Amino acid sequence: MKRRAFQLSMVAAALALSTSAFAQTQWDLATAYPATNFHTVNISQFAADVDKASGGKLKMTVHANASLFKAPEIKRAVQGGQAQAGEILLVNYQNEWQLFGADGLPFLADSYEAAAKLWKVQRPVLEKKLAEQGMMVLYAVPWPPQGVYSKKPLNSAADLKGMKWRAYSPATARIAELVGAQPVTVQAAEVSQAFATGVTESMMSSGSTGADAKLYEHVKYWYDTQAWLPKNALLVNKKAFDALDKPTQDAVRKAAADAETRGWEASKKANGESLDKLKAGGMQILPASAQLKADMQKVGDTLLKEWLAKAGPEGQAMVDAFRK
Repeated sequence: MKRRAFQLSMVAAALALSTSAFAQTQWDLATAYPATNFHTVNISQFAADVDKASGGKLKMTVHANASLFKAPEIKRAVQGGQAQAGEILLVNYQNEWQLFGADGLPFLADSYEAAAKLWKVQRPVLEKKLAEQGMMVLYAVPWPPQGVYSKKPLNSAADLKGMKWRAYSPATARIAELVGAQPVTVQAAEVSQAFATGVTESMMSSGSTGADAKLYEHVKYWYDTQAWLPKNALLVNKKAFDALDKPTQDAVRKAAADAETRGWEASKKANGESLDKLKAGGMQILPASAQLKADMQKVGDTLLKEWLAKAGPEGQAMVDAFRK
């Protein structure tokens, strides 16, 4: 009898050891974009890489298309631990802290090379700010260059006067004010419906956003202004990250570095593919006229001046470092 009890206790101990050795951590990862969007595809690959590299110890469930939290709620959800990780569009949070909006300033960084240079100087100050809020940034990937969608032809910024303009950040709302358009807040998941129902008639966004929303069904024109390349950043709750063992943390960091490299290349590829898709759907993809470009450049100068006044020495130091 004693021997039997001993054997049972040994089996129980072995099972307990086995369970602890293969203890699995589950994370929820929230994003506001469709599963087919290149950002989400990249995130799904990141989650798969972490799963593989950690030997199944960390599994992430990717909740796409704002199915877990709406875009404006994701940062707070990660900060409060309701989701362990989440993807945000940095410029959405400019009102909270001006430096979140640095990559949404028109014509400051208007190419992939310039955007990479800006991220290099933006990242250290961003990491410091997020650490104060109990979060970390794992990586960031830009959207393709921004152009202007419009239901009617545009020769200058004056043609936007009175038009309903989709705003998704403080900067895009301010652009509407400066050109005399009517800003309407519309999140990414609602863009198609907004244009279909006449809630909005124009916006500044990438070809990728338009392709996701099949905007060729509702909009005739896209003008290639190459205004800016706003970035999505993948954030993680610091407590959740710190609770991982060292090898799993290393697996997350390595997968994040790979995701950033892969994501930038995917963005470049998506730019060409999405514009081709819009064109095939019947949308006219046009260069911006000299007047429209000059008008938008003027808007950009105003936005930068206003931003620097609010961002203070920290913002000025970042812009100076970027322009070196």
